[in-house]
Amino acid sequence: MTPMPAGPLTTRMPLMRVRLHDPLRTTRTRLALSALALATLAATSACAPQPGGMRAMDGSAGMAQMNGTNSMAQMERMMDGWPTASREAVTFMTKKYGAPAAMTTEMAMWGKTGPWKRTVVFAREYVHEFPMQHTDVMQQWVDYKAPADMYDELAQYDGSVVLERTSGEMSARCDKEGANFLAINLAHDVAMGRQTVAGARMMYGEQIMAMKAGRPAPYTEGIRFSMMANTGDPDRALAAPMAGPMMGPARP
Repeated sequence: MTPMPAGPLTTRMPLMRVRLHDPLRTTRTRLALSALALATLAATSACAPQPGGMRAMDGSAGMAQMNGTNSMAQMERMMDGWPTASREAVTFMTKKYGAPAAMTTEMAMWGKTGPWKRTVVFAREYVHEFPMQHTDVMQQWVDYKAPADMYDELAQYDGSVVLERTSGEMSARCDKEGANFLAINLAHDVAMGRQTVAGARMMYGEQIMAMKAGRPAPYTEGIRFSMMANTGDPDRALAAPMAGPMMGPARP
């Protein structure tokens, strides 16, 4: 992992290199690290209302502010070589919510848009066979607190739904916003005990087919539950101090 520079945290590329170049072992760990870096970037770049412009990171010159036609041209240059699914997701998000708050040659990021806490479109595609073969390129987050004893069921329901207990967030990653709405809504039904894993997976397939056919598919049209607040869970300390790298050696 590239060492973090000393001094105050900035939004220059050393922060992003933690995400892009660290050889982490699992996709979920990589995504959690990406979420941390991008959340910091969102907080420091004032990206909540963003239809007016875009900030871009070019990999060497730090962050630049662009507006209007020039920003679109810069986006096209940065997406050179991106797969079709990723480019289509960026186009969709830009038309609906405005230009990204931040962008690199590896990803585009929006802060708060509609019901989403943040959105990231990745240049990399992740092959996903459920409910039919497609590639996951767009990850979208909401604040959410699920019962801890339902995490296994939620993982069995959809491997592209990610729960982060400490930060109190849930995300879905697919290729379309409608599919992410669907994944989040059904995850909520599973977490609340309204759907079984098998029932949620069956309904997911039915709703996706309806959406593709242009038929009513309400679970793909928006978040169907009240947005949550104060969802973070800092856990609790152990009753006795634990020896080890986190706490230091135990005292005699």
